[in-house]
Amino acid sequence: MNKKNQNGIGTKLVAAALALGVMAYFIFQALSYINDPLSTTIAYPYQIEVALDLSGYVVRQEQVLENDPGGLLRIQRAEGERVSAGGTVAAVYEDQASLDRQMQVDALEIRLEQLQYAQSLSKSTESKLDEQITQRILDYRRHLTSDRLSEAEDVSSELRALVIKRDYGDTGDDLPLRIQDLEFQIEGLQAQTAGAVRRVTAPVAGLYSAETDGFESILTPESLEEMTPSRLTALRSSEAPVSRVGKLVLGNAWYYAAVMQVEDYALLMQRQSEMRGSLVLRFAKGVDRDLPVTLAFAGPQEGNQVVAVFQGNTFLRELTLLRQQRAQIIYDTAEGIRVPKAALRAEKAVLGEDGKLETEAAAGLYCVVGREARLKAVEVLYSGEKYVLVQSPAGTDYRLLVRAGEEIVVSAKGLYDRKVLQ
Repeated sequence: MNKKNQNGIGTKLVAAALALGVMAYFIFQALSYINDPLSTTIAYPYQIEVALDLSGYVVRQEQVLENDPGGLLRIQRAEGERVSAGGTVAAVYEDQASLDRQMQVDALEIRLEQLQYAQSLSKSTESKLDEQITQRILDYRRHLTSDRLSEAEDVSSELRALVIKRDYGDTGDDLPLRIQDLEFQIEGLQAQTAGAVRRVTAPVAGLYSAETDGFESILTPESLEEMTPSRLTALRSSEAPVSRVGKLVLGNAWYYAAVMQVEDYALLMQRQSEMRGSLVLRFAKGVDRDLPVTLAFAGPQEGNQVVAVFQGNTFLRELTLLRQQRAQIIYDTAEGIRVPKAALRAEKAVLGEDGKLETEAAAGLYCVVGREARLKAVEVLYSGEKYVLVQSPAGTDYRLLVRAGEEIVVSAKGLYDRKVLQ
């Protein structure tokens, strides 16, 4: 047998030995797992909100404005804008020509405002204006990316005025003439429109809303006192004609009425009393914030249900478009270390002097400390379906505190305190 063949056989023998070694390793690991199926997980901090899911109605004190003012209607108020008594809510134009003239007036007034602002700016050099324009562009972009639209609108007005000032930088004497010309144009158009427009005013002070749904007359704060679950469930909007002008939302209070089990109502009343404050209402859609509310009262009991009425006194202007809504009432929170339920132990096991396991009642978790399993006592703060939130009891030695990021033993065979883990 030549040397080349001897080298080939040697290589094959080494490869076979390596393969057998790898196979033996995996078989050993499998047998070890069967004999001692050690399973661990990492503990991490977690917060849970305890809430009730509800479906109900937002109720406000509302006054519908005149239904059909005739002519071409142009709303003058934004949704949720506060209107004083006698304030203009809308303008009604006799024909399209009158409305077109008013739109011309609006465009000219915007132009006039820009020119007047440009005139009021202190005289600046051309380079100074360029710097200001560049800075305003950056500010405008920053406000847009941060979704601060009101600030972006203010910056855009300043930016337009600076651009106008820059355009008229070399002929600044033209500004007064342009302003005077615009004022004459506006006066002329307003004189033509004056007799062809009528104002719709607010009879009382309130928040304006363009949305009317027919519930304004049948779902009022006063009606909630006698509202039963069956009536609220079967509620339908009235057949009253919907106003083209809109409505006013009066006062500062608003309400959320929902059908609830009697025991849930009692639980919320108890939690509210214990907290000495308000509960938290979170709508499923329409509002991107949590709303503080109090559980005010309940209507007549019907079977095992009542209509629970929650009252809020803030953010009313953001709720003018809401009516039938799904929501959550958050009445408690729990914060702790999250671990699987299977990791909880009801007793502590230690090796006795005779080498036998001795157990005693002790709630806790086995944590991997170095190469050992150490039992650390815990208190259960919240129990979920497959997990619990825990914390170490007060006065626990710092070496036995359960911390976030710790490796927790979920399952193992023959587990006891200070057992050396493989």
